[in-house]
Amino acid sequence: MSESNDRDPYALFQDWMDEATRSEINDPNAMALATADAQGAPSVRMVLLKGIDPRGFVFYTNTESRKGEQLLANANAALCFHWKTLKRQIRVEGAVEPVSDAEADAYFESRPRESRIGAWASQQSRPLEGRWELEKRVAQFAAKFGLGAVPRPQHWTGFRILPRRIEFWQDRPFRLHERILYLREGDPAAQEPARWTTERLFP
Repeated sequence: MSESNDRDPYALFQDWMDEATRSEINDPNAMALATADAQGAPSVRMVLLKGIDPRGFVFYTNTESRKGEQLLANANAALCFHWKTLKRQIRVEGAVEPVSDAEADAYFESRPRESRIGAWASQQSRPLEGRWELEKRVAQFAAKFGLGAVPRPQHWTGFRILPRRIEFWQDRPFRLHERILYLREGDPAAQEPARWTTERLFP
């Protein structure tokens, strides 16, 4: 790992993501997202990273889905990126906040029209009688919007993970792996630039 990035986890993350973009066949921005309900029962699934900025990691979802409901009930989450060809992983833990309406609108507008219609048609995580039911709903919303604009549904938005911990893991021979942990000082939701401390961990 680059020692020059030890105090800037976002720069190191971007370096690794750039390498993964060149080496991974599919979805280098895929990440496991772990959430928990109000009672603390965990759940995990794969989602796609859609943005990173000095405040955190952004993804989008239906807020009425299981993960959306859990994020609203328990505003803490964890991420794990794993790039098999590079033998690397990155773990992120932190608080969660919704993105602004302007951010959500801008990203929604950038999606293919079919995906925007799909966001209206899918009652994500709820029982589906058959594939025909989903296709029927897609057709209904395609007809509703015609050739006009497809607005963002109120139940569809983004969330930002505000990291308290970011750990970089690099495979090494004989399971003597390299691990560097970044710990954020202060409130992750604060607007001022993040201050980080680092420590190395036993594998």
